Amino acid sequence: MKNMMKKAIVAVAAVGLLAVPALKSAQAGTIKVGAIIAETGPAAFLGKPEAKTLQMLTDQINAKGGVNGNKIELILKDSAGKKENAVSFAKQLIEEDRVFAILGPTRSGSTMAIKSIVEGAGTILISCASTKAIVDPVARHVFKTPQNDSLAVRMIYREMNRKNISKIAVVVGGTGFGKMGKKFLNELAPEYGITVLANETYSPKATDLSAVVTKLMANKEIQAVVNWSIVPAQTILAKNMRQAGWDVPLFLSHGFGNIKYVELGGPALEGVFFPAGRLLVADSLPADNPQKAVLVNYKNTYEAKFNEPVSTFGGHAYDAFMILMKAIEKAGAADTAKVVQAIESMTFVGTGGVFKFSPRDHSGLTIDAFDMMTVRDGKFALAD
Repeated sequence: MKNMMKKAIVAVAAVGLLAVPALKSAQAGTIKVGAIIAETGPAAFLGKPEAKTLQMLTDQINAKGGVNGNKIELILKDSAGKKENAVSFAKQLIEEDRVFAILGPTRSGSTMAIKSIVEGAGTILISCASTKAIVDPVARHVFKTPQNDSLAVRMIYREMNRKNISKIAVVVGGTGFGKMGKKFLNELAPEYGITVLANETYSPKATDLSAVVTKLMANKEIQAVVNWSIVPAQTILAKNMRQAGWDVPLFLSHGFGNIKYVELGGPALEGVFFPAGRLLVADSLPADNPQKAVLVNYKNTYEAKFNEPVSTFGGHAYDAFMILMKAIEKAGAADTAKVVQAIESMTFVGTGGVFKFSPRDHSGLTIDAFDMMTVRDGKFALAD
């Protein structure tokens, strides 16, 4: 009888350990995490690997018992890349699902559309979008994982200085990401001795940009073109440039980090330059690189599960998920104030770089998170 009573007490204690109070959780032992991802629409090349990564990580962590004994319930919403959808889903996740935190959105414009909503609700947001404006100015509950677009511009301009390029054309996709890229490309150019001779914007649904190419080619002073976009239409400009025989260097943004863009653009993308995190070249990194173990593990796990190449966009979701989980673990519970504090004091080795957050820096990355990449024989490679 005593042994039976002892076992009963142990069982009750075990249940008690699982029932860690979780702010905004549906039930004891469960932490709800929302995600607003563009699985469909023009940004699907970004969103699909993000959604797959989040589900994969959720399954993995729950198979190991969750975080601090709490299982993670992922509530995934497909925004189709639309701001209005992101706003609607953010309100739904906060007010109806009562999630503890939200991961995403995929796109910069969608993130900016919900920034004030999550901040007003006191809900943690870890965005998978790039623009610096997401975290500048800092909002108490808002973080992000991609490298800042302003740093990507600086990386491109450094490379142009190295190649003695000083007169350029800027061409951007008509999205929030493109708008902010254009802003930083123009603002930072004088600092690097670069003159922007032309600015052009194209529709994310464009199928032909030959008129833009013809217009730019008329200016014989242009030494290089920067094409800043996150949608498949970014490959059209390269095709039209090559078709017209215009062989000036073409630079792309860090929104090019999915091999599907290379497959879509074909030979026209050979030799382009773009800044990116080291996930795309994980296997070629030296053994002592601090990111290598994380990059190779994520790359091999993702590719084995989904039978497709890893992308930097899936990496942004990996970083967002893992940062949140580690912060909850460190805080000891899903307590918003404690988790925010844990993130702000965190150094995290992720796919996008080595993050060093602080109360004044909710991005956590510097320009050192980038390497300059190129396309060589249809594959990503470090630029020479």
